[in-house]
Amino acid sequence: MADDDRQAAADLELVSAIERVVARSIRRAEKSVVSIARRSTTGHDEQTNRDTRPDRIRVLRGIGAPSPPGPGDPDFVPNEFASGVVVDRDGLVLTNMHVLGDELTDEYWVTTAEGRSFRMQIKAADPRSDLAVLEVVTPRRNAEDFVPIRFGDGAKLRKGQFVVALGNPYAIARDGQVSASWGIVANLSRRAAPPSEVDSAREFPRSLHQFGTLIQTDARLNLGTSGGALVDLHGDMVGLTTSQAALAGFEQSAGYAIAVDDLFLRVVETLKEGREVEYGLLGIEPENFVDSHGRRSGALVTGLHKRWPAGLAGVSNGDVVTHVDGQPIHDADGLRLQIGKLPAAATVTLTLMHDGRLLQKQVTLSKFWVDKRRIATRRPPAWRGLRVEYPTAVDPTGGSQGQLDQGSFKGTYVTVTEVEPGSPAAKAGLRPGAPISHAAGRSLETPDDFRGAVADKTGPVQVTVVTPTGEGSVVIIAAE
Repeated sequence: MADDDRQAAADLELVSAIERVVARSIRRAEKSVVSIARRSTTGHDEQTNRDTRPDRIRVLRGIGAPSPPGPGDPDFVPNEFASGVVVDRDGLVLTNMHVLGDELTDEYWVTTAEGRSFRMQIKAADPRSDLAVLEVVTPRRNAEDFVPIRFGDGAKLRKGQFVVALGNPYAIARDGQVSASWGIVANLSRRAAPPSEVDSAREFPRSLHQFGTLIQTDARLNLGTSGGALVDLHGDMVGLTTSQAALAGFEQSAGYAIAVDDLFLRVVETLKEGREVEYGLLGIEPENFVDSHGRRSGALVTGLHKRWPAGLAGVSNGDVVTHVDGQPIHDADGLRLQIGKLPAAATVTLTLMHDGRLLQKQVTLSKFWVDKRRIATRRPPAWRGLRVEYPTAVDPTGGSQGQLDQGSFKGTYVTVTEVEPGSPAAKAGLRPGAPISHAAGRSLETPDDFRGAVADKTGPVQVTVVTPTGEGSVVIIAAE
């Protein structure tokens, strides 16, 4: 055999080996990726929606009859479609929250690799991570209907690493046979698109991904692949595909995925349980700090709430946060991301530059306020018709916390968020927004403190409501 022929055979074997590796990774993961169809229950025809934002569920225009067949029918072509990933054999499917639509009351259907379609409902959804979990409504026929994906470690990805994207582009995977594309990891820690004008005006970004969490890949992510799986060559999921670089229908060979890291896993486990995802809050207004060499080297504290975590721990205006739990902070967004990854009630060590010297302070985080679009089907039960929350997690545009700022009260408290009509709490005169500093003789810092203080009480319970002047008013809540 000539040298050229031997080299050609060796080269072909090398390419064939790559093909086998890619095919094997797809085979290992594809049964865990499903297509999602969404059908409006309001009668609104979304085919007239000309929204071109890249992070919205897409409309397949001009396809389908006026009265299309239902999911499961081979001729069914959904007008709204996306992808999802199975995360539990009991019929739990993970996807992006944005693919669920604005109403969150539509009908959702998934079709598995076996071609079986199932009616789904939202179990929990979290706008700050843009993640949601659907649960099956229609009965399953066998235990193999849902095959969970195997998670890899998206935090260990490197630029240039090969990845495969699995999803439902243009709804062509509606029979359950997901489509694949492959490419490399183009970059890491990328930022999502800027918040909308509404979110910017409110100054409460809905997504942590705006601070730089995303994997960028050149794997082809066509319309409809949001909520699909980005897998490595072992077939392990390292990212959940999300918004893509598309403007007014023009597509570029770039896409993004939410990395499977510690934050992702915490959020997914919480959503699988149907619970609300909680995020830490420090309680400061940071700005980028530039040192004498022109380098960003921390987050400058330009404002803080004295009764929120940083203020209570002794952080001052003018301090520069340089590290959180030993991790360097380069700018304000880096601080927001590092704190936002942590749950409420987590204790962190801040390294600060204060008056030209470094010092450390331990801070126990409060809870970040997330808008009302979050969904949790499993909530702590109301106690005698009463629910409470961290004061920082109550809508900061209203409530009683602004009134307390002018008072003399120096302690901690929780805020009433719900009072059921006719309940003992309502009869005692409690209303949403009321701050409660003590319950059954116990001072309160967190909702868990409140629940622990009243859990075993069977008779009347005394609570202390803080007035706008900072004084305590005792209220007795009778037994039910």
